[in-house]
Amino acid sequence: MNERFHEIALEVNGEKVSERVDARTTLVDFLRERLALTGSHVGCEHVRVNGAVVRGCLMLAVQCDGMQVATIEGVARTDEIADLQQAFIERNALQCGYCTPGMLLTAQELLSSGGVPSREAIRAYLSGNYCRCTGYQAIIDAVEAVAHARAGAQR
Repeated sequence: MNERFHEIALEVNGEKVSERVDARTTLVDFLRERLALTGSHVGCEHVRVNGAVVRGCLMLAVQCDGMQVATIEGVARTDEIADLQQAFIERNALQCGYCTPGMLLTAQELLSSGGVPSREAIRAYLSGNYCRCTGYQAIIDAVEAVAHARAGAQR
């Protein structure tokens, strides 16, 4: 028996997936190469696993056996981040777009707790995401604007 390959069964963006994978395959490589979900980038590879945002390059696909995984493609199909996406567009927080999927997922995780975080709290929460283009200012502006809009809508 070759223990290098394992059968895994998980749910990705609401769809059941069963695959045989090399034990060394990272989650982000599995998503990109086996499932053609290319929204997660190596370097900005944030995905949700069982509801929490994690780095797909630091998690192996075999660790996700039996779990629920949501990528930017799956989350974007809902209205969950539509306001964040629009704010990124309006404030030019996209630039090249490479880091955008991870920024959106991480920002949504922060904002899902409600309230309006300070700019410093937003900056700290997004600090695990690397962006070379925007200098983060536009991204923080966008997240802050959505936090205020969501808080106003809850009143």
